[in-house]
Amino acid sequence: MAEEGREADARVPVLMYHAVAAGPNDATRALSVTPQAFAEQMAAVADRGRTPIGTAELAAAWRSGRPLPRRPVLITFDDGYAGVYRHALPVLARNGFPATLFVSTGWLRGPHDTGGAPDTMLDWAQVRELAAAGVEIGGHSHTHPQLDQVGEERLRHELIHSKEIVADQLGVVPASFAYPYGYSDRRVRRAVRETGYAQALAVGNGLARRAQGPYALRRVTVRRSTGTEEFARLVEGRAIARTFALDRVLTKGYAVLRRTRQARRKVLGAGA
Repeated sequence: MAEEGREADARVPVLMYHAVAAGPNDATRALSVTPQAFAEQMAAVADRGRTPIGTAELAAAWRSGRPLPRRPVLITFDDGYAGVYRHALPVLARNGFPATLFVSTGWLRGPHDTGGAPDTMLDWAQVRELAAAGVEIGGHSHTHPQLDQVGEERLRHELIHSKEIVADQLGVVPASFAYPYGYSDRRVRRAVRETGYAQALAVGNGLARRAQGPYALRRVTVRRSTGTEEFARLVEGRAIARTFALDRVLTKGYAVLRRTRQARRKVLGAGA
């Protein structure tokens, strides 16, 4: 049998974090982790012999057929909360772990801030320091809308404007993208590809597989309620369906509601 992580259809855990904060506000609390919990989780990744890699590295390996490192895992952060720099970066650096940060450019502090960020965010100097430390910086739209619910003009603006801002601030064009809220459809994925992103991450609360394609790679959510045993299961890729059973039920119900809303908007738009 081929070594784990080198099989053609290897299943790779992609950890999705948001805020790392001791005292997050109500808007971000559920999807945050404490600095202590994050440090313990990264120690667990190391203790279990996992090999953290970047998003671009994973997608490039699967695209080319090159083998992955032994027991790969991805560490990703969405939105751009200040705690990623203050709390997560020292832990990542201490362990020698790469990671990927997907930024919503209109939420970051600085010249492109549109307001409306749910908590204290990074500024661009901190993002540049993260990039210099080896954190891959990816796109996460400009204002963090549900991309499958917006019109074509706004969709293209969200993708292109955020990509241009990241390239201008960092001097490097972002290659990876993460869908806000994890929502996408065929139209959104096509736009992401046409905008020039080489790969994109969804949520799905499942393990990433090559068969998903480079624009629909799944992740598993790490949140404040994730305990030690549950995190161990996520890192090992065990009992994922059982762990997120309730999430799947709620997601399916909400998907029906969102499709209904989308269909209604199309009807109203056609009648205008």
